[in-house]
Amino acid sequence: MDDDVDNYKTKEISVMDQLRNGTKETLKYASLVTLTVQNAALTLTMRAARTQEQLFISSTAVIISEAIKLISCLIMVFIDEEKSIKRLVQSIQRNILNEPKDTLKVAVPAIVYYVQNNLIYLGATHLDAATTQVTYQLKIITTALFSVFVLKKRLYRNQWLALVILFIGVALVQLVQINKSSSKQSNQQNPLLGFTAILMACVLSGFAGVYFEKILKSSTEVSLWIRNIQLSAIAVPFGLLQVFITDSQLVSEKGFFYGYTLLTWTVVLLQAQGGLLVAVVVKYADNILKGFATSLSIILSCIVSVYVFQFEVTLQFILGAALVIGSIFLYSKQPSSSDSSAFKLVKSLGKS
Repeated sequence: MDDDVDNYKTKEISVMDQLRNGTKETLKYASLVTLTVQNAALTLTMRAARTQEQLFISSTAVIISEAIKLISCLIMVFIDEEKSIKRLVQSIQRNILNEPKDTLKVAVPAIVYYVQNNLIYLGATHLDAATTQVTYQLKIITTALFSVFVLKKRLYRNQWLALVILFIGVALVQLVQINKSSSKQSNQQNPLLGFTAILMACVLSGFAGVYFEKILKSSTEVSLWIRNIQLSAIAVPFGLLQVFITDSQLVSEKGFFYGYTLLTWTVVLLQAQGGLLVAVVVKYADNILKGFATSLSIILSCIVSVYVFQFEVTLQFILGAALVIGSIFLYSKQPSSSDSSAFKLVKSLGKS
């Protein structure tokens, strides 16, 4: 009789574990798909916004995005705390105000993310969209390297190969646009400055993403929303300080919301929600998968461009898209037994 009860409990636990794993897998891929669509929309609207006659001040757009993200996270915590203002305040006090050291740890990725977002706007101002997108894919490589050295992750041979194929595929797709737009470059653009800005953003993106992933996965007792409140609560005052130091004259002359249109607000909102989506992906997947979702979004934005901007599909575009899709499947492929055995042998030799 006791054996039957034990077997029943074991089966019940197994079913619960399967449900939890299934939910986690669903969240992982749902967040990746949503992030893909969001990134494609952001790419298209940002390019359109930066071609307006009155250009908005990019540093103010980054601040407003962070403020919107802060409000969104406060609302989510409010919902989690059974829609009680008192419990919301207690949660903020318990997790943030009473834990200054823990909050300060988040200051590093908060400031890095803020600088990175400003660099992306700078790069997009001085480079055409295609060049910006291709160069920014280097963040996948930097993320992979930081994951290996900081998080001690091991990438199998097929994953390294997938990273290379992904970059080649995206480059092939974007080179189509580069060839078309190279002759239309504005004299007001500084390609070297734009290229340097995007390269720096790639390095910062890889570092901040891996650092934040380490924080999220090492402290499960703190919710994802609280972590994002910490990020935005640090980024907003830092951003205001930066605007006061570097853009105060421009803001005083033209106003904080100079150049803001419906399109500009769309970009700001997409960027704000994109930050939350990235955090969800980091929580349930990892930064490298996030990079693949971002790369796939570029392909999606090109497809949309066929109908919106009359983009011409070429054989080179089809080949690049096929390489990107293939690299995603290759990265997700389980390592072969020979790879696993070799890794175990190396580990055993290292311990001896």
